[in-house]
Amino acid sequence: MSSGIVFHLLAAAAYAILAGSLWKPLWSNRANHEGGAVSAGKVRRVCLAGAIALHGAGLAQTILPGSHGIYLGWALALSAAIWLGMVVFWLESFVMRIDGLLLILLPASAVATLLAGLFPGGHQVAQAGEWLRLHLLIALTAYGLITVAALQAILMAALDRQLHRPVEPEASRSIMGRALDSMPPLLVQEVLLFRLIWFGFAILTLTVITGAIVSIRLTTNLVPMDHKTLFTLLSWFTFGGLLLGRYTRGWRGRIALRWTLVGFAFLLLSYSGSRFVIDVILQRG
Repeated sequence: MSSGIVFHLLAAAAYAILAGSLWKPLWSNRANHEGGAVSAGKVRRVCLAGAIALHGAGLAQTILPGSHGIYLGWALALSAAIWLGMVVFWLESFVMRIDGLLLILLPASAVATLLAGLFPGGHQVAQAGEWLRLHLLIALTAYGLITVAALQAILMAALDRQLHRPVEPEASRSIMGRALDSMPPLLVQEVLLFRLIWFGFAILTLTVITGAIVSIRLTTNLVPMDHKTLFTLLSWFTFGGLLLGRYTRGWRGRIALRWTLVGFAFLLLSYSGSRFVIDVILQRG
């Protein structure tokens, strides 16, 4: 068993234990929060930092097996996306009260790391050139950040629907209803969403730039005319348009959620989506 698998399994166990400690009071309908918002507490924060470190070590050991190669797999891509989300959460938690998001992030992290540990298969790009290796790592980072932003948008849409439902008595409220009530306010989550989009857009811009450099080195073409380039650029323009609309017209709420999901859909249809499924998940070369 490789060290990467061991690190992933240890991280999965840590995430699962932390998730159980936060969900247990909701199942028993007892208060484990301050003012209606879930509070992680200092001990859980320290444990969470350790789990994120284990998770990152597992990714580093698996994705970067050598000095020049890079190893990719569908479970590793999912694990990397979730890890980036946890890193962003950890940094943002120092300036925003968003501990309620752990109710979703911790179970998702446990599942993602468990899958990466149980299904480590993929393919290795052996002896990848410096620019190709850099491009693949940046593209994976952009894919991960925008995936987390899309999941954040879906969560915000669910919270928006929850707010428009009739108020139910606490005793008859479902476990998911109590969990959604424990989430940070929508305005706080909107700030987090746009920070994710800004970071994702910046990394996606680097993906386009490094992709052009790789294309010139391999084919002498600056912009290859294929579907992956088309959909990547459509995603880039979508997120750029969203950020411009946010700055000039103050776009927010459902408009921002729709643009985020459209941009993510374009990215799924690009190289990091359709070709990733064909090459990595289905392993059709």
